[in-house]
Amino acid sequence: MDIQFNKNEDAMKMAWSQVRQKLEKIYEGGGAKAALKQKEKNKLTARQRIAYLCDPNTPFTEIGAFAGYEMYEEYGGCPAGGTVSGIGYVSGRQCIIVANDQTVKAGAWFPITGKKNLRMQEIAMENKLPVIYIVDSAGVFLPMQDEIFPDKEHFGRIFRNNAKMSAMGITQIAAVTGACVAGGAYLPIMSDETLMVEGAGSIFLAGPYLVKAAIGEDIDAETLGGAATHNELSGIADYKFKTEEECLDQVKKIISRLGKPTLAGFDRVTPVEPKPAKDQLFGIMSEGNTKPYDMLQMIDCLTDADSFDEFKKDYGKTIVCGYARIDGWAVGIVANQRLIVKSKKGEMQLGGVIYNDSADKAARFIMNCNQKKIPLVFLQDVTGFMVGSRSEHSGIIKDGAKLVNAVANSVVPKITIIIGNSYGAGNYAMCGKAYDPRFIYAWPTAKIAVMGGEQAARTMLQIEVGAMKAKGKEVTAEEEKAFLEKITDKYTKQTKPEYAAARLWVDAIIDPAETRSVISEGIKAADHNADIAEFKTGVFQV
Repeated sequence: MDIQFNKNEDAMKMAWSQVRQKLEKIYEGGGAKAALKQKEKNKLTARQRIAYLCDPNTPFTEIGAFAGYEMYEEYGGCPAGGTVSGIGYVSGRQCIIVANDQTVKAGAWFPITGKKNLRMQEIAMENKLPVIYIVDSAGVFLPMQDEIFPDKEHFGRIFRNNAKMSAMGITQIAAVTGACVAGGAYLPIMSDETLMVEGAGSIFLAGPYLVKAAIGEDIDAETLGGAATHNELSGIADYKFKTEEECLDQVKKIISRLGKPTLAGFDRVTPVEPKPAKDQLFGIMSEGNTKPYDMLQMIDCLTDADSFDEFKKDYGKTIVCGYARIDGWAVGIVANQRLIVKSKKGEMQLGGVIYNDSADKAARFIMNCNQKKIPLVFLQDVTGFMVGSRSEHSGIIKDGAKLVNAVANSVVPKITIIIGNSYGAGNYAMCGKAYDPRFIYAWPTAKIAVMGGEQAARTMLQIEVGAMKAKGKEVTAEEEKAFLEKITDKYTKQTKPEYAAARLWVDAIIDPAETRSVISEGIKAADHNADIAEFKTGVFQV
């Protein structure tokens, strides 16, 4: 093992360590004092509830832990978007779990909370997974009500999805462990079954203070909408329990009785570990991703030993395509090659750039995987499509459109891992967020932007300086340098994976060593939906 490998390994592990430190802070939710208040009320925190609910020694794939990261600072922040959510195993079944975090602003809904909950419902609908809501929320965060309440993808969409999911036959269970107020009261009632904890859970359209203000009635929360009221009088709830643990035990029982789903039937054999040692993955990419590397080495570290069969090996070399197995699952891999390669014509091709032949090859391969019902895995490290007169005259837009068309119309599950760069139209062609991957994850080394940082900063600088000169103002070299540094700092922050994860452009930032696991869990989830549409590409230029 050479010195460069060791440097690369140290840099990658340091990058993950920094992400991990931020996650540890996020996991604290509203902080130790808020968690202590929960304990004093004999209530568990959101993460404790999920830990109790999930089967021991099974993976929990958290989605959206970075949601809201460094957003809403004027309100004290919103760790994890005020909810903890992901895919876990309950009574042996993969389930979507969404738990309000009462320690964060009493579980109030910020705009990102709504977006995160809608994402979890989207995952449930795409993969036909049962949903468990653990409800403990004060409702909409009123100072931002205009950004969460009225629009199509806002708060009300949650309840619309409740109805749609029920019509699809997707089981939804609501465990009401705390407040469930105003519009939020519809969520448990639109679920299949509603469970409440006595003395803690409450459901009402208006709380005691609002009732007093509206009609002058004096009433306490328990009498107005507690567990006894809704189990004995209104009939809204189905069960009541003295403790949260008893409530969650009943959820486990309900899930244990669900009928077995009809599976899509994606092929899986006994998993085989990759040939390279697990830590080999960390030493391939250079610090800052500034040097070329061989994507085939990455693929070897991620796929079952001796399972990778490369497609059109000698054609379109800046994209690697091939069939393989990951944790036993059959997959089709589409990956950007970062080596500078030589074409048959003798010309050099830049790594990470999509050329005409690469786009053509990848489009054909994606069609093949759809024909064979093989899930697709995209490994992104792309700087965009090749530019210039030669590429334009060769029809790069046509070939790029062909690839984008194939990705957009693909009907098999798509799982995207952003390893390094994800720039411009390359993000789209390699199944970025806009192209409906079932799951999309980022490594700590990911960079997502319309173009590379240096190019973007210099482009914006030219616009800024040009505008100032047009007004007759002279710009000194020192001023240009200061402008460039300011723009670069801002742009660099916006390209970081934390920035993307905060806005749910990616589902999570993952430890590279867990890549095989998250892909495997993603395909297992996707296998629950047997309804695969016919693959059609529509009209495109060949």
